[in-house]
Parts: sequence; structure tokens; C-alpha cells
Amino acid sequence: MDLSVQIGRLRLVNPFIAASGCFGYGVEYAGLLDLASLGGVCVKGLFLNEREGHPPQRIVETPAGMINAIGLQGVGVHRFVEEYLPPLRAAGATVFVNVCGTSIDEYAEVSRILSDHEGVAAIELNISCPNIKEGGIQFGCSLAGTHDVVSAVRKVTTLPVIPKLTPNVTAPASFARAAEEAGADAVSLVNTFLALAIDVETRRPKISNGMGGLSGPAIRPIAVRMTYECASAVKIPVIGMGGITSIGDALEFLIAGASAVQVGTANFVNPLIWNDLRTGLADYMTRHQLSSVSQIVGTLDMKR
Repeated sequence: MDLSVQIGRLRLVNPFIAASGCFGYGVEYAGLLDLASLGGVCVKGLFLNEREGHPPQRIVETPAGMINAIGLQGVGVHRFVEEYLPPLRAAGATVFVNVCGTSIDEYAEVSRILSDHEGVAAIELNISCPNIKEGGIQFGCSLAGTHDVVSAVRKVTTLPVIPKLTPNVTAPASFARAAEEAGADAVSLVNTFLALAIDVETRRPKISNGMGGLSGPAIRPIAVRMTYECASAVKIPVIGMGGITSIGDALEFLIAGASAVQVGTANFVNPLIWNDLRTGLADYMTRHQLSSVSQIVGTLDMKR
């Protein structure tokens, strides 16, 4: 039985990737699990320089999910390659680096720096974060912006380039096609949905930024639909995510057309979910007499 999957030229030991923003820089979990046993570790987003993010309150629970407006707090690319990348490399992790920027030049420069360091397996371009006012989503909500960022990064790196798409548009598949045309090796989706939670006593937002990104099981059916639409529209691999808490959830994305999946919010509930996912996938493949994950991907029958 083969649990490995192919994302462009990148081979993952299984289709389960820790999503950016919900797994720190990966090293925080090294004492709990074998990082090399994950398909990949997508680290917290990096700008060129360190970033403080938004003041508290930055997270609020909602029915079947949570809203966050962390503001992309991070250590910056230079500290990452000096302090965090070496232990990740030593642990044998397959490292996806989530790259952020307030300009196309910043995306390109961060990606160029990462390309010079051994241990980075792929670059995930964060062009979809809904809770910062500059950069990110201003590119991800524009077809031209998406194309321009991907194209600029493609020119400075030979690493796999995977733009992370926003769900906060009417036709995500068109953005997947724009990324593909610009040279992306794959796309990942969805990022969080722009949302608002209100304290009814004070009549003010519950988080300091006002609005933030909704994640968790509440968004999963919409994320599955968008994954299906994008996988049907492009030839490059799609990495699906959004509210996965069990192997059944993950299988929905794979059947819809995702070649791999990312798991985010569930880490806050069960940081040891990874063994359950691997075991569950193997059990499913045994029951259905499958020898490869590729026999699951894109097998949705919409004719019913």
C-alpha cells in the first residue's frame, strides 16, 4: 500500500500537510511527533522582516470554528533560515514555507533568499490572508495580481511554487488558472473566510482588527466545493484545506480532486491527529482494495 503523493516533482510520504499558521514553525511540535512522518510542514508566514501582528484580542471561538486576526506575526525570513530551518532539516521534515509580502518585490526577495538554503522543499505564496490591510489579499483578489506575483517568484526560484488562493472571490477557479498560466507548480486552497463576531454588550467587534478569518469545520463544505471547481479547471495539482478534523473530511477533499490536504485548526484541538489520519487512510484503502492514493484523487461522481 502506497500512501505517498506527487505534487509536481515533489514526492510526499503521505498527503497530510500541517497548514501554515496553525503549526507554528514546526519545531514547537518536534517533541510530540516525528515531523518526518508528515507529508509536509507548512510553516508560519514570513515577510522579509519581523512583524508584530495585531494586538489582542486576536482569536475568538465561533460555532464549529474560530475567527483569527493574528496579523501575520512572524520572525522574518532571516531569523527563520538561521534559527528554525536547521532543526527542521535535522528532523527530516518536508518544509513548505509560507511567503508573505506587501509588494511583488518582497514576495520575490523572500523566495530568493529561501532558495539559497538547503531544507526548503516548496514555497507557498500567501496571497490570500484576509486579516491584514496591506499586501496579501490585494494580490489574491485580482487575477492580474495573482499572475504577477506568481510570475515574479517563478523567475527567482527553482523550488515548487504553490500560491494559496482566497475563497473571498466569486470564481476561485479563474484564479487557479491565472496561477497555472504564470508558472505555478500547484495551488492550495482555501484560506480563511472574511468574518465578523460582535460583542453584543459593548456593540464592538470581539477582535481588535474588527474582522478576521473564519476557519474550522463550518467552512468545510464550501472549501470542498471550491477545491472541486479548481481541480476541474487546472492540470496542476491542488492541495485542499478547510475544516478537516477526521479522515472522512480529508477524503472528501481527495475525492473532490485534491492531491494532498492541509490540516490547520484541528491542531488546536488534537495536535496528534496525524497518526489518526494515516491509519484512517490505510484502513479506507484496505476496505476499498486500493493500492495508491492516486486511485482516490478526483473520483467524485457528480452524475447522481
